[in-house]
Amino acid sequence: MATPSHHQNPTNPTRKKKTLKNPVANFLYELHSCSKSKDLKAAISLYESAISNETRLNQDHFNTLLYLCSTFATDPYSKDLALQYGFRVSDHMMSLNIRPNEASVTAIARLAEAKGDGDYAFEIVKTLGDYQVPPRLRTYEPALFCFCQKLEADKAYEVEEDINIMGLSLEEPQIAALLKLSADTGREERVYNYLHKLRRSVRWISDETGKILEDWFLCKTCEIGSEGAKYDVDSVKEAILMNGGGWHGLGWIGEGKWVVRKGNVESNGRCCSCGEQLDCVDIGDVETEKFALSVAGLAMEREVKANFREFQDWLEKNANYEAIVDGANIGLYQQNFADGGFSVIQLDAVVKEMYTRTGNKWPLVILHNKRVRALLENPSSRKMVEEWMANGILYTTPHGANDDWYWLYAAVKLRCLLVTNDEMRDHIFELLGNSFFLKWKERHQVRYTFLKGTLKLQMPLTYSIFIQESEKGSWHVPIVGNSDEETSRTWLCITRPGACEDGSKTCEIDNGPCCKSPISEEGENRSHEKSDDKSTSMTGKRKDRSP
Repeated sequence: MATPSHHQNPTNPTRKKKTLKNPVANFLYELHSCSKSKDLKAAISLYESAISNETRLNQDHFNTLLYLCSTFATDPYSKDLALQYGFRVSDHMMSLNIRPNEASVTAIARLAEAKGDGDYAFEIVKTLGDYQVPPRLRTYEPALFCFCQKLEADKAYEVEEDINIMGLSLEEPQIAALLKLSADTGREERVYNYLHKLRRSVRWISDETGKILEDWFLCKTCEIGSEGAKYDVDSVKEAILMNGGGWHGLGWIGEGKWVVRKGNVESNGRCCSCGEQLDCVDIGDVETEKFALSVAGLAMEREVKANFREFQDWLEKNANYEAIVDGANIGLYQQNFADGGFSVIQLDAVVKEMYTRTGNKWPLVILHNKRVRALLENPSSRKMVEEWMANGILYTTPHGANDDWYWLYAAVKLRCLLVTNDEMRDHIFELLGNSFFLKWKERHQVRYTFLKGTLKLQMPLTYSIFIQESEKGSWHVPIVGNSDEETSRTWLCITRPGACEDGSKTCEIDNGPCCKSPISEEGENRSHEKSDDKSTSMTGKRKDRSP
């Protein structure tokens, strides 16, 4: 008779031993349970028991304890207990020579922030360099926020400098904290710089950040920018042009107190509060050139270099197009791909509509030579294609080429409109970053639909929903909204008082500044009326930009 195996014997001591949980693993499991249920006292009790039982603690144990303590360090009822045990756990970890990781350091820095010790919070972040562990933005936040709250400006700026050295980018919460600190300590040039950091980092701001700006511009002593007259009008306009519109970056312009209003912006980009026209913001000249070089570089890695260089040379000699058309994307729109359907009628409709919209200038259609040959062989489409060729509309890409690189490069290089429904997701992460590419697409991409055969183009907005600085020195700041309708979005309109602010004079703008009441020093807005001007304009190529 065969001897029973261990698995069949419930009383076997080996089996019993396997079912026992390892004390170290059991301790971690119970700690995680405390973390999930946010039970600090139970976690501390487990920690004390582990020490009494001489349980061997590892980094996971310490990190979980530190996380819990740092979480409760902001709770008024648990703060003292959390700080007491948080630093005790930290010291215990260091005494065992357990290397902290980024999570450990972030939790310890948060404990230091709760204690009001920004110096230690910053000091502990610097220790990560000894372990070749890169910090994250959240690792710096405790020191930065602590210094900002205590108005220790120079120390806060030092933290920001370290963040920059590490190649990290500030986001709205950190910029807002530095903005408030600079405003509270009267550092007007810093306020100006952080406004531009905010402009580069976010499309619109939160209500909390908006309140910081209101308080700064409504400050009784805030008559900043008295030296603004040193910038002549032409130099400011040139700076805005070079930057792609929407900002000049030369410093505060104008004199006197600021007038702050809350209002809306019409669909044509006209501010309902001051009557000023907002810009359609593009990437700047330097960025555009880098973008074009990047596209060309990537294209030549994937395409036959001689073919793409030939296209570049051709484009240099034929650079007067106002729009580029992605021929394949339009011709194949809503067609039967299985049957190889291609609608030359759709493509021709787009070509003619763009001709009209760009002041009777033909767009450039990019289309693969295989597709062009097929169209020329078809009697029903031959005449139309021959007309395109005669008008210099068509560029045929060679065998084996990817059309995408050609039309994207042409649109970037010529700084013109691009008609396509392609979201270009394949290119985004290979180029200059998501936010950069999105800004370019918003300014240049024309989308389309065909409803029952009728073409409808979705042109770029006539203005951009970004923080904008005008050549007059005014600021327009969009605030995050709950509505899908952009005309319902609230904007901060920040201007200097002009002639029409004088009650003895009549405002030349219908429903302009004289028709609006500014936000009072208590922050109240008295009027949100909209203008009735519904005119629209079309954005096209910036012809007067330097090459």
